[in-house]
Amino acid sequence: MNKIPTAIAALALVGTLLGCTSNENSPTTSAQTTSPPPLIPRDVLFGNPERYQGRLSPDATKMSFRAPVDGVMNVWVGDRGDFGSAKPITEDTGRGIATHFWALDSEHVMYIQDQGGDENWHLYSVDLTSGEAIDLSPFDGVQAQMIGQSEAHPGVVVVGMNDRDPKWHDVYRVSLADGERTLLQENPGFGEFYVDNDLAVRLAMKTLPDGSANIMQKTPSGWTQWQTIPAQDVLTTYIVGFDADNEGVYMLDSRNRDKAALVHIAIDDTTDTTPKVIASSEKVDISNVLINPQTHEPMAYALDHLKLKYHATQPDYEPLIKAFNKQVAGGTQVLAQSLDNQYWTVYTNESDSSPVYKVFNTDTGALNELFVTQPEIDNLPLSKMHGVVIPSRDGMELVSYLSIPRHADPDQDGTPEQTSPLVMLVHGGPWARDTYGFNAQAQWLTNRGYSVLQVNYRSSTGFGKAFVNAGNKEWAGAIHNDILDAKDWAVEQGITTADNVAIMGGSYGGYATLVGLTFTPDAFSCGVDIVGPSNLVTLMESIPPYWESFRQVFYNAIGNPETEAGMALMKERSPLSHVDKINKPLLIAQGANDPRVKQAESDQIVEAMKARDIPVTYVLYPDEGHGFQKPENNLSFFAVAESFLGTCLGGRVQPVGDDFEGSSIEIVHGLDYLPQIGEQMQGTM
Repeated sequence: MNKIPTAIAALALVGTLLGCTSNENSPTTSAQTTSPPPLIPRDVLFGNPERYQGRLSPDATKMSFRAPVDGVMNVWVGDRGDFGSAKPITEDTGRGIATHFWALDSEHVMYIQDQGGDENWHLYSVDLTSGEAIDLSPFDGVQAQMIGQSEAHPGVVVVGMNDRDPKWHDVYRVSLADGERTLLQENPGFGEFYVDNDLAVRLAMKTLPDGSANIMQKTPSGWTQWQTIPAQDVLTTYIVGFDADNEGVYMLDSRNRDKAALVHIAIDDTTDTTPKVIASSEKVDISNVLINPQTHEPMAYALDHLKLKYHATQPDYEPLIKAFNKQVAGGTQVLAQSLDNQYWTVYTNESDSSPVYKVFNTDTGALNELFVTQPEIDNLPLSKMHGVVIPSRDGMELVSYLSIPRHADPDQDGTPEQTSPLVMLVHGGPWARDTYGFNAQAQWLTNRGYSVLQVNYRSSTGFGKAFVNAGNKEWAGAIHNDILDAKDWAVEQGITTADNVAIMGGSYGGYATLVGLTFTPDAFSCGVDIVGPSNLVTLMESIPPYWESFRQVFYNAIGNPETEAGMALMKERSPLSHVDKINKPLLIAQGANDPRVKQAESDQIVEAMKARDIPVTYVLYPDEGHGFQKPENNLSFFAVAESFLGTCLGGRVQPVGDDFEGSSIEIVHGLDYLPQIGEQMQGTM
C-alpha cells in the first residue's frame, strides 16, 4: 500500500476517531407516509465492534485483530481462521489500542499508543513466543513514527523519534527483541525519510520557504537535491516505495499533469531520471497502489471517483484483478499481503451492512470471509449511501455522498418521496475526502430521521491538484460556498427544505460548522462543532512542533501570519472574529489533550459567546484528544448530540439510558439548553 505523507495523514485522523431516525415532524411532499423503522441503539453503532482491523501475518499462518477485553479494545492473535485459538496479546485497560500491524518476521506484532489523546505515539512490540511487550520508544514526550522494515532484515524496524529536537524526527534502526536502537540519520530539517529495501536511508523530503519541496538524495558526500516538487504539487506527489534493485522509486506524481499518476523514476544521476508513467487517469488521482512483495513492482492501483475499483498495472496481472473485482464492490480495499503474495487481507465495505474482513487467495482466485465486524447490525434497518456529483457555482464537480432515511425513501434509490431534515456532515482535514461505504454517523442520523449529505469540497484530496489547491486562501470562502451549493442542491432535489438543515463535523468540519453559523448565520438551523478551530491565528501559533515541515502548506492555505496581508486574512476568516453574528443553537465538543486544535480554540469562542449572552453548549472530555476514542465517551457525546439535534430539527431521540456510564464527559456550559440531558445528569455535575 502506498504511504501518504505523515502530516497529511495526521490531519485526517479525526474522521477515523469519531465514529439523527425518521423525523415525524418534517413536512412531506407526498400524501403517502411510510412509518419510521425502529430506533437503532447508539451502542450498536458507536460501541465496540465484535472484531475489527483484521490482518494475516506475513507468513499467512496466523491472524490478528482488535477485539474487546472487559470492554477495552485490545489486540488478539490466533491461527489463521481459527478463532478458538485466538488470545489477547495486549492488556490495555484505558482508551484501547487504535492501530496494530505485523513485523515481517511474523514473530512480533507492533502497535502504537498515546496517552489520553496527546499524539505522542509510542511504538510497542509484542514477542508472540514469550508474550513480552516492549516499548520501542521509551521516552517521555516523544513521538515515534514508523518508517520501514524489510524481509531481508527480520527482527528490526526503522523508526523516527523526535527526542533530540521536538521539531524533527531522527532515524533509528530498532531491535524488536530488546528495543536497542542505532542512529542511522540525524535529521537536519527534513519532513520525511525514505529507506530502501535494505533499510538504508536513501531519500528525504525537505520543505522550502515558498511551500515547494525538494526530494534529497543521500550520497557519500552528503545530501544533494534530486527532485523538485512545486508548491502546487506537494499534496499530490510523494514516494510509494523502492524498486527491487533499489535503483529507482515508484511515486504518485502530479507534476506536469493535474491528476497524480503512478510513475517510476531512476535514482542514479547517470541515468535518465524522467518519470516513466505506469498508470494515469483523467478523472481522479491514482491511489491504493498494490506492490508485489516478491518483485517490489506495482501490480494494481485504485481509481476512486464515486466508488473505489482496482485496475491491473500490466496484462500479466489482469486476470487476477478481474477475478478479484468480480467478487467485491463498494468500498473494498486491500489492506495487506502475505510475503509470498498468495493471501491478501481485504476490507469489504458496503454502505448498508456491516464491514467484512476477507482473505483473497491469489492462487485459486477465491475470496473467503475472515470475520464480520458487527454482525448484529446486519438485521437492522440501515440506509443506503448514494454517490452524487454536485456542481459548484463556479463549475467544479463536487463528488458527494447522500444518505436518506428509509421512511422518506422507501425504495432506497436516492429519490425521496418526502422531505426530511438534513445534516451536512463535513469531513476533516481539509486534505482528506469522504468515500463510499458503511458510515456509523450517517446510519445514526438517517435512523433518527435526517438525510445526510457529505460533500467533498475543494481542498479534498483525490481529485487532482487543481481541485485541492482551489481551496488555498478559501477557508470560509469558496470552500464554504461549496457546502452552501451542496445544501442548495439538496433543496432543489426535494430532499429537504432550506430552513431545516444542520451542519456538523470534526476538525476542519468543526471549523466549517463555526463558519456556517458566523459567516452565514441564517443558512443553518444549528451546528455541531467537534474539535474545530475558532481562531486561525492561535491555531497556527499552537500547532505541534513536529509539524514544522508542514507549516508552509498551512501558510499557503490560510495565510502567512508573518505578513500583514496574511495576518489580516487569518483574522477575517476566523469564526471568533464574527461570533456576534451567531443566532442559531451551537454544540461544541472538545478533547482536553488535543495537540492540534487545542482546548483554547473551543474555550475562547465559548467565552466570547457567554460574554454576549449567546446560547452555546460546551462538552469537554479530559481524557481525549483530537477526536474521541473511548466507546464510553463516544456514546455520551452522541447522546448529547442526538438530544441537541432533536431539539433543533425535530428528529427522534433515544433516551440517554446508561450512555454516560464510564464516560469522562464534562458539560462545561449550556446544560440548560439540553433539558433531557440535564435530567439525566442531575446530581452528577
